[in-house]
Amino acid sequence: MLFTLASQSPRRKEILTNLNIDFNVVVSDIDESLIRKNTPSELVIALANAKAYAVSEKLLEPSIIIGVDTVVVLGNTVIEKPTDDNDAFNILRSLSGQEHMVYSGISLIDKYSDKVYTSYDITNVFMRELTTDDITNYIATKEPFDKAGAYGIQGIGSILIDKIVGDYFNVMGFPVKKFYQGLQSLGYDYFKLIKK
Repeated sequence: MLFTLASQSPRRKEILTNLNIDFNVVVSDIDESLIRKNTPSELVIALANAKAYAVSEKLLEPSIIIGVDTVVVLGNTVIEKPTDDNDAFNILRSLSGQEHMVYSGISLIDKYSDKVYTSYDITNVFMRELTTDDITNYIATKEPFDKAGAYGIQGIGSILIDKIVGDYFNVMGFPVKKFYQGLQSLGYDYFKLIKK
């Protein structure tokens, strides 16, 4: 059985590879700025769905398409990827010493059965108090620039985090627990799908 990941995110590719799933990558090319919703959960589900459906329309052979989207939320503010050094500094300064939430939406479109599964997960992340040097030195690594919230928990950014409550992989951008539950919902046994 073939899976298609509707993302070029290296973190998502790494997680799926570690799950022993046989997959290929087809990028969705949707304009995410056109999708607006009232809540973070609605937003990540809508974006995950849009990515998965856009890729589904491109495919000729059956596949299970995986669409995922992740946002960082502080209070009522959705924090996007930083646009430059100054933006990254301001984002990290706002997250310093605070609890924030990471939402990831997932959409599985099963073209074998025409079933669809959508869900989302939330992880609470507590960032330690950061000094100005912490922030400027971290920005100098260039790690923040393709990541919502301007940090990568799986990389150098791990030193910025005090603790998390919830799925670690959700913070990386792929809600593993929801992926597993989605396969079950679609009628599949994960352990029968993985490469032996």
